[in-house]
Amino acid sequence: MAVSVDEAVSAGPARDRTPPARSLGGRGHAALEIALLTVLAVVMLFPVLWMIETSIKENRDVYAVPAQFFGFTVTMDHFKDVFVAPGGGRSALSVAFLNSVVVAGVSTVLATVLGVPAAWAYSRFAVKAKKDQLFFILSTRFMPPVVVVIPIFLMYRQVGLIDSKLGLILIYTAFNVPFTIWMMKGFVDEVPAEYEDAAMLDGYTRVQAFRRFTLPLLVPGIAATAVFALIFSWNEFVFAIFLTSSDSVRTAPPAIAGLIGGTTTDWGLVAAASVVFALPVLVFAYLVRKHLVAGVTLGAVRR
Repeated sequence: MAVSVDEAVSAGPARDRTPPARSLGGRGHAALEIALLTVLAVVMLFPVLWMIETSIKENRDVYAVPAQFFGFTVTMDHFKDVFVAPGGGRSALSVAFLNSVVVAGVSTVLATVLGVPAAWAYSRFAVKAKKDQLFFILSTRFMPPVVVVIPIFLMYRQVGLIDSKLGLILIYTAFNVPFTIWMMKGFVDEVPAEYEDAAMLDGYTRVQAFRRFTLPLLVPGIAATAVFALIFSWNEFVFAIFLTSSDSVRTAPPAIAGLIGGTTTDWGLVAAASVVFALPVLVFAYLVRKHLVAGVTLGAVRR
């Protein structure tokens, strides 16, 4: 007797390709991963959340025992104290924040302006002992700032750069340029040199070809490098505290650290100042987030 194909296929009950035990095990594994990631996120974010919560508490709630996680009175007086002095006018913290903006911003721009062309030159041209030069450039970042702060202090004292914003800008630029060169060289290597060769055949000079065709393609890498350079300049503490002494020049990190100590510490003011200090870098990273992600992942897939 002939048997049709449909009858042969449907002769037996269909079997589940995924064993029940494995399916349950997979769901349990996923649930365990989610639980562990949740615990890790809570542990990592708790200091940040506690800092934000402390910045909007009244002093009696800040020092309450046991600590009040909920049900406290919300106030913005600490943020007001960050910018306004007790007797009126600008506070020392507001001046320090402005100094940080100027020093970190100018040093990041200078490092980018100097580092990007240097990285392009190392990528495109045959330089004698190129690897040795690149290693020497990178070696300037091997030592932590605290190791060289005393020689730099003595040198700055001789040239009159102690307690000046120009001195901080120069030293931050000097530390950021090697990092910028190394970061940007990898990004320039990913841009084919044939673009510039074709542009020069059309009559452009090499510099014009770089500015018109290569540089626009490097915007994601420049954004990523600028964020990291800005973070270093914004958070730097050792040079800022050793090379400055007056409130008119001091940047935010030593100014905030100066709030801690003495007989009493206004932890609400410290928390509010820390929140304000963290916002500019977060805002800048958010504004360039598309370029930042593209720059960080550039070169991950080889052609």
